[in-house]
Amino acid sequence: MGVHGEPDAHGQAALLLVESLLHTLVERGLLTPHDILSTVQVAAEVKRDLAESTGESRERMEQSLGLLAAIERSFVAYDDSTKWR
Repeated sequence: MGVHGEPDAHGQAALLLVESLLHTLVERGLLTPHDILSTVQVAAEVKRDLAESTGESRERMEQSLGLLAAIERSFVAYDDSTKWR
């Protein structure tokens, strides 16, 4: 968390930028929603492994996994609405 318990501005901006880029890549047909879902799942596995190997707190790991889950949900919704163009 950043100042006064608010989310970190740099991290928040970076996350929004990356998620927007991922949606643009899907919309342009360069990646499929399935590609993105697979990538997010791999990122979650890597996050768990890194958290364990570095002794990161469970709370911090869960926060990161929650952000990845939110991205995943946006692509599940996208996938359901587009029926895998």
